Amino acid sequence: MLRVLALCLMLAPALSAQTLPAAARVYLGDWTTYNDAGTEAQAVVRITESGGVLRGRIVRLLPTEAYPTPQFRCDDCSGRYQGADLRAVPLIEGMTWSDGEFSGGRITDPTNGRAYRGVLRLDGRDRLRVRGFLGVRALGRTQVWRRAR
Repeated sequence: MLRVLALCLMLAPALSAQTLPAAARVYLGDWTTYNDAGTEAQAVVRITESGGVLRGRIVRLLPTEAYPTPQFRCDDCSGRYQGADLRAVPLIEGMTWSDGEFSGGRITDPTNGRAYRGVLRLDGRDRLRVRGFLGVRALGRTQVWRRAR
């Protein structure tokens, strides 16, 4: 009996890591975000999973033309994130795997403090389409993130 309990305790972390199908696990990792034009890298977001639910947070800010020395404190943000440490802002929350994409959660834009319904869908192995919308998918905006190297 003790051996069975010990075996269960050893296998628990491995089993929880397998809560997503292989096609969904490809979404995990670090992704580089870009401005709306797709021309300037801005940040690196780490997407993780727990219990089959995705979350994403900024782990690194990249120098941009507007901010050659990036700082995690968001003085340009409004609402509840004004002055917040961007690493603490939950950019992606509550998304679950269904029909070949992650959806059902929300995406937060810290610059305006708003949360949007969201969908994540891979476009090849190294391009992630991140769509935030209000109400229906047609009323939203899509950014393309690239897998960080």
